[in-house]
This record gives sequence, C-alpha cells and structure tokens, in this order.
Amino acid sequence: MPKKKKTDYTVPVKCGHCKNFGPMIRLFGYSQVELHEDEGMSSEHGYVYTLLECTSCHELSLQRYFWYDSMEGETSEELLYPAPSRPFAGLPDEIRRAYEAASKVRSIDHNAYAVLIGRLLDLVCVDRKAEGNTLAKKLADLAHKGEIPTNLVGVSSGIRQFRNIGAHADLGSLTALESSLLDSLCRAILEYVYTAPYLAARAQIRFDKLTKPGAPLPLGD
Repeated sequence: MPKKKKTDYTVPVKCGHCKNFGPMIRLFGYSQVELHEDEGMSSEHGYVYTLLECTSCHELSLQRYFWYDSMEGETSEELLYPAPSRPFAGLPDEIRRAYEAASKVRSIDHNAYAVLIGRLLDLVCVDRKAEGNTLAKKLADLAHKGEIPTNLVGVSSGIRQFRNIGAHADLGSLTALESSLLDSLCRAILEYVYTAPYLAARAQIRFDKLTKPGAPLPLGD
C-alpha cells in the first residue's frame, strides 16, 4: 500500500476569502525559473507559483514570488487569487467602523457576520434617511430615490433571511459561501451609495481646477 503523502503547511497567512489567519495547505507549486544569458553573464530567475487551500473555508488561493539565484532572506509573496479587496472611499466614519467590525468577525463566525452585515445596512438606511419599517422596504425606498440600483432590492429578502438564520440557531447555520455572497452584496451597496458619488465629486473638483481661466490643460487635451 503506497505511503500517504504528508500534508505540507505554509507559515500563517491571511486567507483572501474568509480572512482567517493561519497555516494553509500547499497543494501545488510551479516554477518559471530559467537560466538567462546577457552579455556573457548568466543568472537564474523567474516567478514561482503556489496553489494553497485554506484550512478554515477550504477555498483555493494562488500566490507567486520572484526568485533569482543570488537572493537572500525570505521571499515576498504576491496574492493573485482571490484579488485583494479594494478599499472604500467616502464612507462615513460610523459606516466604515461597522464594516470593519463585520469583516473581522467573518473569519470567526459566519452567523455573527450575517447579523453585523444586517446592522450595517440598517445604518446605511438611517444615514440616507430611508423610509420603511423593514430593511427590504428601506432599501426599496433608497432605490426609488435613485441611491441604489433597483436590481439590488430584489435580493434584500435574502439579506433578511441570512440575518435571521445567523441570529437564530434553530433556523440553521451559514457557511463561507453565504458570507461571500453577503460581502459582495454589501460592497455593491456601499460603493454605489458612497464611493461612486465621492469619486465623482473629486473628479469634478479636479476638472473645475483644470478648466479655470488661465489654468494649463493636461497634455493631450
């Protein structure tokens, strides 16, 4: 009977999916290191890729680092997949703190994460003065006012259901998949309500400065 291969673990790293910090399973490695000749000098260098599996959510991640034959010390890995989340711009302090708090809990408890995401969206509705006695009605009001796309309202019932499951043990338990869906939906709402208007306002200020009488225009205009 063939001997079972020993599991190869990495040093503790942060999973790009569930945000858990801990050792990951090294599944596969691929090297593009080659010998290069340049004006009589030779050296070996290239990228080394590693496929990893999270021990918490079991999702896959892809990292790489650049290796050359004279390098010393530890390598600096670059996360290729999943792509790192973009930071938000223009969030009110209370909304930003609520999102950061929910993100920290996500890797620990998916149920608690759903509850905090529901609370975060309630805070958004309060901040934008949405009308209605339920989260679904408040999001519908924001859509009616043009603050969020109408197609996001259709999934608001899913947010409510996930939050209810997270808050009541007798309804079941959420997984990393539901957490990922909640995060994607929440990011879409925050970017539409806050980040997009903030960036548009910044762009308008920049444009106004550039088009003032006597102001030099950028090259190519």
